[in-house]
Amino acid sequence: MSETVDSESLRNSKWHNQQLRIECASLHVITNLMTHKKQTDNVSRLKPAPRILSRDQHNVSRDLISDNALKVLYRLKNAGYKSYLVGGGVRDILLGREPKDFDVVTDAKPEQIRELFRNCRLIGRRFRLAHVRFGDELIEVSTFRAPHHVSDQADGVVEDGRIIRDNVYGDIDDDVWRRDFTVNALFYNIEDFSIVDYVGGVKDLEEGQLRLIGDPTQRYTEDPVRMLRAVRFATKLGLRIHADAETPIFKLAALLEDIPPARLFEEMLKLVMGGSALQTFESLRHYGLFYYLFPQTDKILDTTERDYPHTFIMHALRNTDQRLAEGNSVTPGFLLAAFLWEPMRVIADNHIEHGLSEMEAVQLAGDTVISRQISSTAMPRRFSQMARDIWSLQVRLKRIKKRSLRVLMHPRFRAAYDFLLLRAQAGETINDLVEYWTEEQLSEPLLDPKRKRMKNKSSRRRRRPANSRNKH
Repeated sequence: MSETVDSESLRNSKWHNQQLRIECASLHVITNLMTHKKQTDNVSRLKPAPRILSRDQHNVSRDLISDNALKVLYRLKNAGYKSYLVGGGVRDILLGREPKDFDVVTDAKPEQIRELFRNCRLIGRRFRLAHVRFGDELIEVSTFRAPHHVSDQADGVVEDGRIIRDNVYGDIDDDVWRRDFTVNALFYNIEDFSIVDYVGGVKDLEEGQLRLIGDPTQRYTEDPVRMLRAVRFATKLGLRIHADAETPIFKLAALLEDIPPARLFEEMLKLVMGGSALQTFESLRHYGLFYYLFPQTDKILDTTERDYPHTFIMHALRNTDQRLAEGNSVTPGFLLAAFLWEPMRVIADNHIEHGLSEMEAVQLAGDTVISRQISSTAMPRRFSQMARDIWSLQVRLKRIKKRSLRVLMHPRFRAAYDFLLLRAQAGETINDLVEYWTEEQLSEPLLDPKRKRMKNKSSRRRRRPANSRNKH
């Protein structure tokens, strides 16, 4: 009996010792992990060294940089801050193009920038920026940004992978990784006139390709407007979109539905007012992005590919590119009227079938189309009203020899006449109307500005002198 008890006690003792050894081993592992974590927390992460192009290795000269941009760069530098020219200004000069704008980046905070410039205004919540204005020229100054996870002050907010707020500040080697495309992440250092290239942007310019910095899917999810920017830069600069940046666009285009309509309108203006509107339009259609800017138009184009609606828009965009190349002005209201012309006509024809007059139908259809459009790309009323006026005048231009002078005097007549020309160029059989209104403009002397003022003055009702009133 005693032998049985001793044997059982021995087994229990062995089991207890084994469990104790397991617990000690586990504790040792946990301790080692905690020690390793403390050690790694104290180790600074390695930052990649950039490629530095000295002044004799590039063509960016202060002679090619705006005087006002240089003022901003030097004032920041003299105040003890780092200051770089960055983005499109550097990129365009490297490509031998004339830069349209100049952006500056610095380690000074927005409030510190404002202290240096009396002509400075801080804007934005999502991106806090400083605008320094010199007359008609605006220099945009931003602070170096860092990844969102380095701050716990709610300065950077990400929801579902999308950047909602982006005011986490860092240094140049943090900021570069927050930019979108490699060709836009080149820094011109005012300190020694060098080009700082972390991401191979100079090489991409030489090879004629547009690459995203980082994982394309993640970068498009952070800000879906980058897909529109990819198309704009590729067509504007004559670059090809790298396959890694191109493939996700087809899958992620629907993310544009969550972008505020006002922001999409601003981006749409850049797309069609940059001098390559026709090529941009074709690229937007190719990637399935045009739908999220003009859904009504896109649906019609899908069913009438290469027919009149497509031809008409192509003529309108080609005309826009030509006018910009010649230095003439272009108004967004005219392009809006062109993009929405066919959707408006479809609705108007339906109203006419139900008994409305053509003018009533066009006006009602115009209201419907515009109200639907602003849910995708919101535009100022002055542009939407211009589109309505152009459409209404297309009806009035049919009424040959009936109140033609009143039509000629309409402030939107010239835009409506140009619109009529586009319709004829696209294949509508309205050459008689075009000839008539062309001749009317040449033969009507009252269109002379001096005569017009005289006519308006003589047509006013003369008032009786005050001292002659109520005489008995």
